Amino acid sequence: MGEKTKAMTMVEKILAKATGQAAVSAGDVLEPKIDLAMSHENGALVLNQFLEIYKGTGLDANVWDPSKIAIIFDHRVPAESAKTATNQKKLRDFVNKQGIVKFHDIRGDEGGICHQILPENGYVRPGAVVVGTDSHTTSHGALGAFAFGIGATEMASVWALGIALNIEVPGTIKVVVNGKFAPHVLPKDLILYLIGQLSAEGANFKVIEFHGETIRNMPTSGRLTICNMSVEAGATSGIVPPDAETLRYLKETAHVTEAVPTFGPDADAVYERTIEIDAAALDPQIACPHTVDNVKPVQEVAGKAIHQIVIGSCTNGRLDDIEIAAKVLQGKRVARGVRMLVFPASSRIYQEAMKLGYLSTLMEAGVVVMNSGCGPCLGIHQGALADGDVALATTNRNFKGRMGNPAAEVYLCSPAVAAASAVTGVITDPRKGG
Repeated sequence: MGEKTKAMTMVEKILAKATGQAAVSAGDVLEPKIDLAMSHENGALVLNQFLEIYKGTGLDANVWDPSKIAIIFDHRVPAESAKTATNQKKLRDFVNKQGIVKFHDIRGDEGGICHQILPENGYVRPGAVVVGTDSHTTSHGALGAFAFGIGATEMASVWALGIALNIEVPGTIKVVVNGKFAPHVLPKDLILYLIGQLSAEGANFKVIEFHGETIRNMPTSGRLTICNMSVEAGATSGIVPPDAETLRYLKETAHVTEAVPTFGPDADAVYERTIEIDAAALDPQIACPHTVDNVKPVQEVAGKAIHQIVIGSCTNGRLDDIEIAAKVLQGKRVARGVRMLVFPASSRIYQEAMKLGYLSTLMEAGVVVMNSGCGPCLGIHQGALADGDVALATTNRNFKGRMGNPAAEVYLCSPAVAAASAVTGVITDPRKGG
């Protein structure tokens, strides 16, 4: 009998496949083949580095495989300055010259946030290696891919070679979640709670692999939320082993027609640690200024006056998030003195929310519905805060200066907490109603 192959975690299996090896282990340094390389407007920085690689060589500066590169404009849409517009123009010219078809410009029919565009268009598949010049590329682990952020110089080499250089195989933390969420408790509460337990550095250079009945019963929208924010605990990536829900999403939402092979970790894989969470025991959570791991049950900060509420982003701008807000605000009004901004994560979501009447419900309540994009999450383009403002947001970061002003405060929460608080004008426990 042959020697038994080493038991591997999900990411170890993906990296073994991407490097043509029978097995790999945490700590190995590899150069995996890349299945998808994504950039947004910062692709202009990548382009500069990419052209430098070929400078003086006499070779044509062509990407390794245009079908495996995606460019999405989302951070500053429409462009807020001549500089941004010029960089976007440079990327349009580059995309046309290289024949890159996975390009999403500023359009009302196919635009949106990169971390929503990739999954809903079927660009991400289980078992893929996905890199992006954005830290929240971790989102795509929701579909069973190993997805992680890299810098512009690293991406330039990916564009040229189709491989990622000097990638160390990360160790894996296994998170097992069982039980059913109580009413008004959502996947955002789960990931905030986990970050609070781990701390902002508790998963540094690790992968968080999610398991348990709660995850199996969680729709892909929720899985995108928890994988998106895994990086806030320092993780290289978050990942959910693909299952029936993954295949359903790819078929019904992403309209993938071909067969999608799937695999999972070995049952006897070795993890660095295992964390077990009872979903039924969770309260709605809130991350208080100025760190994402400063997490408390919402009832501990209830009553705090707020000036701006934001629902959207690559974390919580999906259709079910908007539906939650619309149901809470149906027949009600946003409190006076509060600005509420909602920005759907993609044009498709915007259109679906419009057809279902969610957007009209929100606008009748006093909400400002914005175009799909990153918008107020950064505050560099839209929705900046004033000195002393307090914001409540379903976004993913609350560092000083987030939303454009270090003299303001940002609290992070679920759409249920945000919508309930919009009615009262203060941070509100959604279990007690808005």
